[in-house]
Amino acid sequence: MPFRLGVPELLIILVIIFVIFGAGKLPQIVGSVGKSIRSFREGKAGELDDDEEVVVVSKKKKSAKKAA
Repeated sequence: MPFRLGVPELLIILVIIFVIFGAGKLPQIVGSVGKSIRSFREGKAGELDDDEEVVVVSKKKKSAKKAA
């Protein structure tokens, strides 16, 4: 990893974020970041499911051609 962040560095970053945004906005920011990560993971999983459906559809078309 190019950025080696330890616990002290992460604590300093969190304190700076806390000072900039304040205590009132912090829960909203954390919630929106969590929703974004969840959405990204669901989109990534959905992309894999779409690929699997394409494979299944293509197999059905091949079997229909063989039967005819």
